[in-house]
Amino acid sequence: MKVNVLLATVALLLFGFTTQAQTLKIGYTSVELIMDLMPEMEQIGADVQDYQTQLQTNIQTKAADFQKQVEAYQQAAPTMTETARAAKEQELTKLRDDLQKYEQDAQVSYQRKLQELLEPVQTKVINAINAVAAENNYTHIFAETAGQSPILLYTKEEDKFTELVLAKLGIEIPKAPAQN
Repeated sequence: MKVNVLLATVALLLFGFTTQAQTLKIGYTSVELIMDLMPEMEQIGADVQDYQTQLQTNIQTKAADFQKQVEAYQQAAPTMTETARAAKEQELTKLRDDLQKYEQDAQVSYQRKLQELLEPVQTKVINAINAVAAENNYTHIFAETAGQSPILLYTKEEDKFTELVLAKLGIEIPKAPAQN
C-alpha cells in the first residue's frame, strides 16, 4: 500500500513538473540595442555632451585660477615672511582640495544627470518588453548581455523578441549591410 501511494505521489509530481515545463516560454532581448535605436537617445546624447562640456569648462576655469595663484605665490615667496608664506601655502592647499572636491562632485553630478535623462527611456523600453512578453505568453525574458558578459548560453535563433519589442515601440531595426 505504501509503495503504491509513494509511486502515485511521484507520478503526480512528475506530471506536475512536465505540465509546468510545457508552459514555460523563455525569450531574450538586447536592451542595449533597443535603447540605442530609441529616437530620444540622440537628444539625450546631445544634452549629456552639453552638460559635460559645461562641467569641464567650470573645472578648467577653476584650475586656471588655482594655477595663477600658485604662480603668483612662487614669484612672491622669496620676499614673503615665513608667517605670510605659511598662510599662503595653507590657502593654496585649501584651494587645491576644493578643486579636487569640485572635480569629484562634477563626476557625481554628471552620472546623476545621465541617469535622470535615461530613466524615462529605460522605463519606456521595460514597459514595452513587459507588454510584448505578456502578449506573446513568455514566462521569462533574459537580457542578452550584462555589460560585456553574456548571461544567456543558448537560444533558438528564430526567437526574435528584440524585434517584437522594437515593433511595439514603432522602431525599425536597421538593415545589415549586404555581404559581398
